[in-house]
Amino acid sequence: MANPLSLLQQRHSVPARQLGEPAPDDATLHALLEAAIRVPDHGKLVPFRLIALRDEAKLAFGERVTAIGMRNNPAMIGAKLEKERHRYTFAPLVIAVVARLDADSKVPEIEQKLCAGNVAYNILLGAFALGYGAQWLTGWAAYDREVAALLGLAGNEHVVGFVHLGTPQIEVPDRDRPVLAELLSTWTP
Repeated sequence: MANPLSLLQQRHSVPARQLGEPAPDDATLHALLEAAIRVPDHGKLVPFRLIALRDEAKLAFGERVTAIGMRNNPAMIGAKLEKERHRYTFAPLVIAVVARLDADSKVPEIEQKLCAGNVAYNILLGAFALGYGAQWLTGWAAYDREVAALLGLAGNEHVVGFVHLGTPQIEVPDRDRPVLAELLSTWTP
C-alpha cells in the first residue's frame, strides 16, 4: 500500500437513501463483522452486540417504530410519518449496534459505550475498505425505550446506532473536513 493512511483519508459516509443492492453477502458480512468487533475493550467485557435488519423485517421494524413515534409525538404526520416508516428500507442491510452496559463493572459506562461506538465505526471503515457504502444513523428511535423493547433489548442495553450498508448508487462528494491546526494543542505544565 503506497499510503497506509489512505483508507482513513478517503473514508466517507454514503447517505442511506443512496445505498442499494447488493449488500455484503453472508460470508463477506461475517468477515466484516468479525473484523469490526476487534475493538479496544477495557476489562474484556464485550459491552456490545449486533442485530441485523434485512428484507421485509426492515419495513416491519419501520412501521412499528412509526407507530411508537405517533403515540409519543402527535406532530409526526404526513411526510414525517412516511419518512419514519421507510427510514430503514433504503439500504439493503441495517445493523443495529447495541451497547450492553455493566453498571457493576469497574470500567466506567462511558468506556463501555465508546467500545460499542468503535464497533459501529469499524463497520463503516470495513464496509468502505470492501467497496461498500455505509452510514451510521441514530435519530430518536435509537434512544427510545419502547423501540429498545421492540428490538428485545434488556434494561442495560442501548442502541448506539443503526449502520446502513449497501452499494453506493451515486458518487458521493466528500464534505468539508475540520482543520487539524484548529483542533490540536499541546499541553504544557
